[in-house]
Amino acid sequence: MAIKGDVESDLQEGIREPLMRVEKNLADGDGSADGGSSRGGNPWMVYLSTFVAVCGSYEFGCCAGYSSPTQSAIREDLSLSLAEYSVFGSILTLGAMIGAITIGPITDLLGRKGALRVSSAFCVAGWLAIYFSKEAWSLDIGRLANGYGMGAFSYVVPVFIAEIAPKNLRGRLTAINQLMICCGVSVSFIIGVLVSWRALALIGLIPCAVNIFGLFFIPESPRWLAKKGRHKEFEVALQKLRGKDADVSHEAAEIQDYIETLDRLPKAKLLDLFQRRYSRSVIIGVGLMVCQQFGGINGVCFYVSDIFDQAGFSSSIGTITYAILQVVVTGIGAAVMDKAGRKPLILVSASGVVLGCLLTAVSFFLKVHELALTATPILAVTGILVYIGSFSIGMGAVPWVVMSEIFPINIKGQAGSLATLVNWFGAWLCSYTFNYLMSWSSYGTFILYAAINALAILFVILMVPETKGRTLEQIQGAINK
Repeated sequence: MAIKGDVESDLQEGIREPLMRVEKNLADGDGSADGGSSRGGNPWMVYLSTFVAVCGSYEFGCCAGYSSPTQSAIREDLSLSLAEYSVFGSILTLGAMIGAITIGPITDLLGRKGALRVSSAFCVAGWLAIYFSKEAWSLDIGRLANGYGMGAFSYVVPVFIAEIAPKNLRGRLTAINQLMICCGVSVSFIIGVLVSWRALALIGLIPCAVNIFGLFFIPESPRWLAKKGRHKEFEVALQKLRGKDADVSHEAAEIQDYIETLDRLPKAKLLDLFQRRYSRSVIIGVGLMVCQQFGGINGVCFYVSDIFDQAGFSSSIGTITYAILQVVVTGIGAAVMDKAGRKPLILVSASGVVLGCLLTAVSFFLKVHELALTATPILAVTGILVYIGSFSIGMGAVPWVVMSEIFPINIKGQAGSLATLVNWFGAWLCSYTFNYLMSWSSYGTFILYAAINALAILFVILMVPETKGRTLEQIQGAINK
């Protein structure tokens, strides 16, 4: 046991050594060892690669937003009962959980680009099945395939962007993932009112087509290529991403040093995630997903119209305002992430979510006890808008950004799948229980969500490190000590 512990300690020290050399060079004023900020290049290829990847995020939003505007038309055309349509709506989450479980190993095996192609292929198959559907079962198969693609995209897009982006751009580029999801949901909702449900399914193919076509013109993740021992392709990909005039020698050396050290560790299995050397990164990744989902976001998102109705406010005006605010604030959060930092942003966000929950709880408390009835609609809409605005600026995007940064590449597939699965399970559980909780106590529901988000603040303060301005290798070396 002592020998095994010494070996693992030596290996972990080896992981940190390249990072300590870089930090020493920086401290001595050697700007050439910038640990990932290759100089003299043009990041246009990083922007193009990010655009291609976030077409998957937009597709995620299209899938999520499809069922709301199409409900009455699909039920009428195919003579579906409410129960049958409920299965159609909810089976998406089941598909996403399956996608979350399986996409990590697929990403490790086929590469990040290969996983993006698999995700798009499932979504294409899903939309075509929905378009040609004449029975409930084919609708459900299509929706299940869409769900798989959603769950896969939710993992592979932020991981791919984090691995190709320079450290000074990584936060805001990864946060575009969440912004594009919001855009996809909002656009689907608006277009769905104007076109038939079959036409909306065909429109859902467009982001997939852009993604599949665009993948031919962008490089694979250099870190994945290095992990696979494809050193020539690794150097070419890194040079493309940093620009032909960029000096990538120090960034390439740091990545390869780190990969070589990880290769000396045993091949990671699922149970290895619970070993001491990975425990902190797994707790942080999974814990942030729990904080994001169990704070009530999917209950609020799925039933926002009902919340406004119950509070006595116009559901149409409230829902439109909600959708616009969500997109705008998510964009602001993406823009400031690399300046403000991940940890301050999520702390401000979670604090605002607590405030939004409390305002909404007060509104329902007053309504139940018939106190200040004229004030309850304004309090309710203010609470919900504070909730979604605060969530969108940090809690929506930051957990995905941090998840894409903290896992070492040798466990990234398994750990990322676990974190994504927990996220989707939380999404299902929150949306499933929301109506039951509201029947139990409308104001009690939001007090419960406020308490969970208060615990999230404590978790972030105690466990989550700041990752702004550091390379992936530096982040992972510091966490997995």
